[in-house]
Amino acid sequence: MIQIIQANFITSCTSDRDMISEGISEVAFLGRSNVGKSSFINTLTNHKNLAKSSSTPGKTRLINFFEVAYKKDDDKYIVRFVDLPGFGYAKVSKSMQKEWSRHLNYFIKNRASIRVFIHLLDARHPSQKIDQDVREYLKNIKRDDQEILEIFTKIDKLNQKELSKLKRDYKDGIFVSNSKKRGIDEANQKIFASLFG
Repeated sequence: MIQIIQANFITSCTSDRDMISEGISEVAFLGRSNVGKSSFINTLTNHKNLAKSSSTPGKTRLINFFEVAYKKDDDKYIVRFVDLPGFGYAKVSKSMQKEWSRHLNYFIKNRASIRVFIHLLDARHPSQKIDQDVREYLKNIKRDDQEILEIFTKIDKLNQKELSKLKRDYKDGIFVSNSKKRGIDEANQKIFASLFG
């Protein structure tokens, strides 16, 4: 049985100049604003207010780091979760968006300790162009020691027929509901397996 037994906020950073040091395997969470990223991190870690969600989509421009402890049998495994800014809705100036993208791009490409990318998609709108772009981007920059997991949120909003179609279309996807806590154990198992085999 694999479970998260501990999760703590470490720090927030705005650019590559103030990043915390590497050395611990990291799981980076990406998702379109409003996809339920903060809720997913909170449900995954079983900590209600660990990741704070902004009331204004796209407002959070910080990279947030959390220390997370997995337990398997009697062994403890420490990893870091990295909550990246949401994309797609940012109501900021073009120059600020450009600067923000540059920092994020640099971080994602150069952070050696990122071992898993979690791309969160809204189960109701799985094929939006912005998500297709992120999928291609991650495939292009992924190193051999990295893995990409696609996780579809809000499956409780789908009927059985829609969910079956989604599962057919995205055979490698993980399908979750934060509110109903469906698929959360599977997500944790996949993340752990990607990190530790």
